[in-house]
Formats: sequence, structure tokens, C-alpha cells
Amino acid sequence: MPDTRFQRAIAAIDHRNAEDPNTIVIGGVERKKEQAHAELVGSWIDRLVPDASEPLRLAARAHHVRRWTIPRDSFPDGRAGYLHWRRSLQDVHAAELRAIMEAEGYAPDLVDRAEHIVRKRELARDPDVQVLEDALCLVFLDTQFSELASRLSEEKMIEVLRKTMKKMSAQAISLALALDLSPMERELLEKASS
Repeated sequence: MPDTRFQRAIAAIDHRNAEDPNTIVIGGVERKKEQAHAELVGSWIDRLVPDASEPLRLAARAHHVRRWTIPRDSFPDGRAGYLHWRRSLQDVHAAELRAIMEAEGYAPDLVDRAEHIVRKRELARDPDVQVLEDALCLVFLDTQFSELASRLSEEKMIEVLRKTMKKMSAQAISLALALDLSPMERELLEKASS
């Protein structure tokens, strides 16, 4: 049994994400998708900000907790439907994180802070929100770039990469350019960053 409230909170998030019916292959190993993503985001947080606060670390771990419970196709097509779906997901993630942190005895100000971060409000004005977004973008590039690039035209992929990089800090873009990418992926990323 984990012995600190932080470890217990992480274990509670992981327990919820272990119920994910969706899987992803990371490093040749099939894993529960949201559990694997949560761990990867946490690893990037450690690289970006080694002394990150507990609210940031918990928000990173819970950024998509129980995401599969609200499928995208349960909302209308189009941008308005997509944005409504995203807000609904943020409500679920924030409520799950709040319940976990409150159960572990976190002070209200720390719970509020973690909830603020997981909702990704004030991107680029709030350093913790920016770090979370950087980590999310780096996980996307590290785990989904190749598959997405195989399905999209070069023009569309460059557009996706530009939108992704627009949300990233200079530090994260530098790390993205240093990822182990195929020559084609590196070329796409360099075109998007120019």
C-alpha cells in the first residue's frame, strides 16, 4: 500500500485508468491507453520541471482520467460538438481528481490548483498549465505522430503539427525536435516549425 497521500492519489488515478477498455502499444507492449498516457505525461513533466508541485504532478496523471466514459461520437460532429465534448471531458477529469485529492486530505487550495491545471485554463499565462500542455504535446509526438502521418496528407499533417507547436513552449519544441523520429517525420516537423 502506498504510504504518502501523493502516492495514494497516484494509485487511485492509476486504478481508475486501469479500467480503460482501450489499449495502445508502447515500446512493443500493449497497455491500457489512458494509464500509459498518464505515465508518459508524468515522465515528461519530470524532464520539463524536475521539482514540479504535487498539484501539477497529480493534474498530469489525471489529465484524461476515465476519458473513455464520454466517447467523442456521443456529441455532434463539427467544431462546436468537439469543443462541447472537450469541456465535458475536462469536467469529468476535474471532478475525478477533486474527489481523489479530497479523499486523501489535500487542502482546498491545492485541490483547486490541481483542478485549474487539469482544465488547462490560461495556457501560456500559467506556467504549470503550459508545462502540462508541453508534456501532452510531446506524448502526442512520441506516440501518435507516426500513425497519424501515415493517414494524413503531408499538407494536413503539417497543419496539425503547426497547431500543436503553436501551443508549445520553446523548451518543448526543442525537445520535440530532438525526439527519435523517422527521416520523414523529422522533415514534417521541421517544415511545420519553419
